[in-house]
This record gives sequence, C-alpha cells and structure tokens, in this order.
Amino acid sequence: MSKKIYLDYAATTPVDKEVLQEMLPYFSQNFGNAMSIHSFGQTALQAMDEARKNVADFFGCSPAEIIFTSGATESNNLSVKGVLKSYCAQKNRDFIKPHIITSLFEHHCVLDSFRAVEREGLAEVTYIRPDRNGLIKISDIEKALRANTILLSIMYVNNEIGTVQPIEKIGKLVKKINAAREENSFPLVFHTDATQAINYFDCNVSKLGVDLLSMSAHKIYGPKGVGALYIRKGTPIKKIQEGGDQEYKMRAGTHNVTGIVGLGKAIELVKKNKEKDSKKITALRDYLIEKVLKEVPKAKLNGSKIKRSPNNANFSFDSVEGEGLLLSLDINQIACSTGSACSSGALSPSHVLLSIGLRPEEAHGSLRLTIGKFTTKAEINMVVKKLKEITERLRKISGTVLKEYYSKK
Repeated sequence: MSKKIYLDYAATTPVDKEVLQEMLPYFSQNFGNAMSIHSFGQTALQAMDEARKNVADFFGCSPAEIIFTSGATESNNLSVKGVLKSYCAQKNRDFIKPHIITSLFEHHCVLDSFRAVEREGLAEVTYIRPDRNGLIKISDIEKALRANTILLSIMYVNNEIGTVQPIEKIGKLVKKINAAREENSFPLVFHTDATQAINYFDCNVSKLGVDLLSMSAHKIYGPKGVGALYIRKGTPIKKIQEGGDQEYKMRAGTHNVTGIVGLGKAIELVKKNKEKDSKKITALRDYLIEKVLKEVPKAKLNGSKIKRSPNNANFSFDSVEGEGLLLSLDINQIACSTGSACSSGALSPSHVLLSIGLRPEEAHGSLRLTIGKFTTKAEINMVVKKLKEITERLRKISGTVLKEYYSKK
C-alpha cells in the first residue's frame, strides 16, 4: 500500500488550508502582542477580536462570554476548579462542603479534575455510570442531585465511543433546579465538554442551557495548543491561573494570537460547511460499520448506533489484542487508535468501555476508527480488507499461544 490512510480524526485533524492561510501573517508579519498599545499590538488585538466574534457567533453568545485558552484540557480544568474556587470563596460559619457530579466516562482531564478536588477534600463527588449503550440517563442525574450540588459536568459527545448525550434535556433540568433554589443561594452550574461535538451538532448555548462549554481548535481542522471556554454572563467562577489581566482577567498569559486566528477561521468554516460535511461523513460511517460487522468475524460495535457522532465507529474484536491490532494496522500504513490519544501510553483498558460494562479482555480488544472530511470510500474498503486479514492472523497466533500454554499444564 503506497498511500497512508488516516482514521483517527477524533484524536486530531489536519489544519485546513484556508485556516493555515489565515494564520500565516501572524507568525512573522503581524507578530505583535495583543496587550501592547502600539500599532503592532492593535493589529493583533483586532484579529483576535474578529476571531472571538466568530466563536461567539457559532455559539450564539456575546464575544465577552468567550475566553481563549490553550485547549479543552485547560478549559475543563478552569470550569471544574474555577466554580469550586468561587463557591469556597464564600465560606462562612454555615459553610457546607459542596457536592459535584460528573459521569464515569468523561475525558481524563475532567475525571482527573474531579478526582483531584475530591482527594483534597474540597468537594464530595458523584460519578454517574452510563448505560450499556453509552448514554447518561436523566433519572440518574436527578437521583444524584442534592441541595448542595453546585456543579454538573456531562460531556456532549464521548471521545471514544461517540455517543451523544441529551445535553438540552439536562439543561432544562438544571434550569428547573435553579428556579427552585433560594434567590441568593449558589446556583447549580452546568458544564459540558463539547470538544467532539463542534463539527456535527447544534452548539447554541442558550438552546443547550449550559453555563460553561469547552472546546479545542485541533478537533475542527484548526491548530493545536488553542481552545475556548464559553462562560455564561453571571456564572460564579474564578480564575485558577495567576499573572496578567488577559481574557477579562480570567486567564493570565500572553495570547496565542496566531492560534486564536486559526481557531476563529476554523469555526467559521465549520459553521459554513457543517451540513454538507455531516451528511457525507455520516454516510461513510454507516458504510464502515455495516462493512466491518458483515465482513470481520466476531466484531461488535460499542455504543449506541443511533445516538452517535457521525464520525465515530468503535469496535471490539473477540480474541484479538487491541495493541497488536493497532500496530499491525500501522505497519500497513493505517492510522487509528484504541481510545483517547491522551492515554495511548497506558496499558490499562479503556475506562470508557469498562464504564459501559465491557469486560477488561473485551476492552483490550477494541479499536476506534474515526473519519473526517478528507476520508474516502476507497480508504474504508482498504481498511476493512486489512482489518479482516489482520484479525484472522492475530486470532491464529492467539489460539496457538493458548494451546501451547494449556498443553504444558
């Protein structure tokens, strides 16, 4: 095979040519610091303001409600720790330790943020388990809520199995809870990690009913190292990073102007092409799922087939070890993953797959194939062909090893 095939778009995407062209002048020609008052700085500030407006238009909010960050990991950390910091700043003699809620299959940066504040004794945490299809039930959230619950964080689209959560319905529940609380009490703040949702789903923050929403540029054909956090006006949150007064005094640090310009252009292109790209990618995903389940023996789809992101197909292959499968595909110049790119160095099975009830051996035999706007049908055909060959070979090896093992006992 001469051409490399990339089916790991959930990990990262290539920078779109239009995005790169927009960014290029800000590497050298327009290199000013956006906080400087001279013309170089003002040129940078103007470009950044335009990018902020593009992001705000996409989310249906005010530009003043958009904070630029280094990516979704920082946005998620700021959301969880910033809300908690705001609550703790109001300590008095009647102070009650806060309660916060998330799901068991969030991205590691959300889960680890919750676990960190739990370890430090700053909050009590409830972790909601998704069902077998990878979906969070509203009733489980209702059962978990307490009078002192101050934060709920549920991801919009899961990064490993692509299942889509009922964010709008959860938003309505949160609104109902807050309406019943006393006027001056701390509200229930609703955060969603929408990193995997931007390309395909409605992200109008008013419609969703979210107070905080995180995203990264490199998932939408923009540059790495830049992202954004939507903060609804009036949301109780404090900065967690000390330094300058950038980003409405919410996020200290010199602006990544080049990256912010790229993010602004990338999200503008998503808004322009979303319907067309989603239709094409959904058709390719359905073709991929059908072909794998039909042609590769003992293949199983993980997660809901219906409430699923257009780009995601996650499979488990019985009697096949995932890392061996991944490396064999890579030798054949096919790039994919066994789960989140952020934890690809870990030997433990996917926490996402375990949370929906898969056994460790099933989770170890998983493969995430995610497609994008540059994927072709011919590439999918080649991937399925190689997948069939490789799983057959690996099963023979596995069977031989087990046979030898038991013959010696």
